[in-house]
Amino acid sequence: MPLRIRFSAADLTRLTFATRPDPLWELLLSLHALQTRATDPRLDRWRAGVTLDSATRSLLRLAPPRGYSPDFLTPGEASTGLADGLDAVLRTPARRIAAELALLTHRPAPPPWGARLASGDRHELAGLGRGLAEYHRRTLHPHWARIEKVVDDELTARTRVLAARGADAMLNSLHPALTWREQVLEVGGDHVTGELELGGRGLRLVPAYFCRQAPTLLADPGLPPVLVYPAEARPGTTAAAPAPGGSAALANLLGATRATALGVLADGCTTTELGHRVGITTSAASYHAAILRSSGLVTTERTGTAVVHRLTVLGADLLGGRDARV
Repeated sequence: MPLRIRFSAADLTRLTFATRPDPLWELLLSLHALQTRATDPRLDRWRAGVTLDSATRSLLRLAPPRGYSPDFLTPGEASTGLADGLDAVLRTPARRIAAELALLTHRPAPPPWGARLASGDRHELAGLGRGLAEYHRRTLHPHWARIEKVVDDELTARTRVLAARGADAMLNSLHPALTWREQVLEVGGDHVTGELELGGRGLRLVPAYFCRQAPTLLADPGLPPVLVYPAEARPGTTAAAPAPGGSAALANLLGATRATALGVLADGCTTTELGHRVGITTSAASYHAAILRSSGLVTTERTGTAVVHRLTVLGADLLGGRDARV
């Protein structure tokens, strides 16, 4: 059964978006992504660069890839930045920490530091804060510009849908697992169930780069309501679809492989990702990307160690008005 989020008229007026990536939601979801390699090969390059040292492995014990993760790891204060979020984590009452850690299902048994954290050991909590900060510095900060770009593009796309087609269409465009009808937002998936009455509190929507599976929420219904969903391109939700017959005409103009590559690049991706999506080698993907770039249809820029290709305005126009996305 899906989770049903019930809105009142007041809740609709209090529907908001996070205006930038939430550093602690991205951190938590990246820990999930480290443990679910088969779900999204587009993150393989990032995973390969993460060192699974003892500190990271300790954090993984708090963030199982499926099931519950403690709500106190993603406080609302993180919306204004990492430092504010970490301060909020460190101020979490010991009783709440113990209650939320008790909901974790550990395999194997919880480590000794987990018991100390649950007992309210402030030294252990301070160590957790340092571990979170160091993990963010090593594994997320080098990629933060890309994360910001993806989230910003997602916000731009939703704003366009809202302006052109209204709130109903915008809510239905968020993700295939989200369905809006009759003032109820249904969240599909076997990871959630039940009902959440917003009761005039509104709902904060958080697009997240590392949310690569299904939308997720805080487990405690008493906390300010938040819905985190994947910040990724979904063809047909941001702009007009290509004209009938356009795909065949584009293949005749560019060749079938390059036409397919151009369509893939509407979402923006690295050379390796382009090869995976088109079904060609990385060297062939680089060759086709170079031709599209020389024709003014694609731009290429380096983000950290990755080379990312995106559509130009001309490339988007050639596809029938689709947006250039990361």
